[in-house]
Amino acid sequence: REFEAEIRFYSGDDPLDVWERYIKWTEQAFPGGGKDGNLAAVLERAVSALHGQQRYYKDPRYLNLWLKFGDCCNEPLDLYSYLCSQEIGTTLALLYITWAEALEARGSFRKADLIFQEGLQRKAEPLDKLQAHHKQFQARVSRQTLLALEENPNGDNTGLLEIAEPQRSSLADLKGRGKKKVRAPISRVGDAVKAMNSNRSFQPQASLQLPNTPCFAVFDENSVSGPEIPTLTAQSWSAPPVPKAKENEVSAGPWNSGR
Repeated sequence: REFEAEIRFYSGDDPLDVWERYIKWTEQAFPGGGKDGNLAAVLERAVSALHGQQRYYKDPRYLNLWLKFGDCCNEPLDLYSYLCSQEIGTTLALLYITWAEALEARGSFRKADLIFQEGLQRKAEPLDKLQAHHKQFQARVSRQTLLALEENPNGDNTGLLEIAEPQRSSLADLKGRGKKKVRAPISRVGDAVKAMNSNRSFQPQASLQLPNTPCFAVFDENSVSGPEIPTLTAQSWSAPPVPKAKENEVSAGPWNSGR
């Protein structure tokens, strides 16, 4: 109640300080790092209340708040792309380290290396910390490459950073699965492959969409393009991500099975 009252009647020049103390208190006062204290809802309110205040874009406290909120989303990679497109935290090494680690966990080693390279080109601070994490990442990739060569000595010597991302085939033959009920297979590649240890509880926002344009270009899914850093078009964020379920709300189910 004290934090809620301070936020409601705050008249100082640093509202981020109140939200930071509120979040830290929630993490320390409730089990599970604040998850039992509705931490995700507090983070959602914080990013909504401070949205658009550019004076915080280079503030490590503000970036840390966004990254904690990303841990509550189903697809944090979209959030990192949004932060980069809005120039939020792009001068801080923590953004590129967190982004690259999320890509590495999904097996996207080439994209993870590109994110590190982007941060090094921008000279994100602290630069020595970013360089150290990049070297550790390269060492892990080299170690995995050597292990793969030991298991398959007759294979090629292509490193994991040079392996092309798997591509989806358009208009390809589909082979059904199942005997009684045939279903079409689901083939996901790239960022669609979720990390095995990810445990997300929130749905990413639906407002991060490309603007409508009067013309369009035909896209060839089978064409392989050069390495590009995944970013989103800079645009305003009208609303934060919508959570999957909130307290005292019943999830939808079959209408004919209720009593």
